[in-house]
Amino acid sequence: MSLDHEFIQRDHSQHPPAITPLYKTSAYRGPAKPLWSLQTSLSDVTGPLFSPHELGPLDNDLIRNYATSGDPVGERIIVHGRVLDVNARPMQGVLVEFWQANASGRYRHRNDTYIGAIDPNFGGCGRCLTDAEGRYVFRTVKPGPYPFRNRVNDWRPAHIHFSVFGSGFAQRLITQMYFEGDPLIRHDSIINTISDAAARERLVARLDLDAAVPLDTLAYRWDIVLRGARATLFENKMPGS
Repeated sequence: MSLDHEFIQRDHSQHPPAITPLYKTSAYRGPAKPLWSLQTSLSDVTGPLFSPHELGPLDNDLIRNYATSGDPVGERIIVHGRVLDVNARPMQGVLVEFWQANASGRYRHRNDTYIGAIDPNFGGCGRCLTDAEGRYVFRTVKPGPYPFRNRVNDWRPAHIHFSVFGSGFAQRLITQMYFEGDPLIRHDSIINTISDAAARERLVARLDLDAAVPLDTLAYRWDIVLRGARATLFENKMPGS
């Protein structure tokens, strides 16, 4: 059998434990009992199928897709990269979703009570499909850090949440992307539940001046790898799966 048809085992040591004292709310979120294995239905693995006509022209432009009276406040950035399989082959037609806080570190969500201002021109979410080369791209403002109730003075670094879909809703993977050079990363109680330093680095987007728009927008590149020794760490994918 050729390598194309083989699975490369995930490194169990890289994925964080479901419950860890460093991230206190994991005690409430993590499973206290063994997980059940359920029979997969046909609809779980065959649908939905995503096509370009289902997406709006501004779905991948977070600067404009919610704006009503002007552009949102904040540092304008482009985030781009590729979705790749275990053998670095591009994955075409993958639905990539992204959501984030605004430049003041506040989400547009009724349960977010942080004192950071709500930006009336920023919704904080979008989506796109990967092209034939596995590429995705979107424009946004850089999210701000924010405090959260974990330890006495815990702050989340600037980050963007991602999800990628396979051919069905059961094939959805979720993760977070951070930014190169952010000093809060080394203090973050969530990313540091990952014990492997190389795995943490794979969640960090790199500054890409070649993709920047001069006098307008900086750019960051971040590739998403679905399996293998250099796989991206996903929050909802258990080791070995």
